[in-house]
Amino acid sequence: MEAVNPGRYHLTLIAASVTMMHGWWGSETTARRQFSTWVGERGTLPSARITLTDEETGTVLATWPAES
Repeated sequence: MEAVNPGRYHLTLIAASVTMMHGWWGSETTARRQFSTWVGERGTLPSARITLTDEETGTVLATWPAES
């Protein structure tokens, strides 16, 4: 079973240089599912950038668009 820290996984949506949304989840699985949802629903906003970070380790787990 996955350990749960209620605010460990943090999603951020920045569009047109403005932070538009934040979300925190305790489950990485749930946070990754939300990441995919945000990309599908909000990825077309001007200059959209969506980032999933593990706040406990400081590791960026996913970004959209993907870094080249």
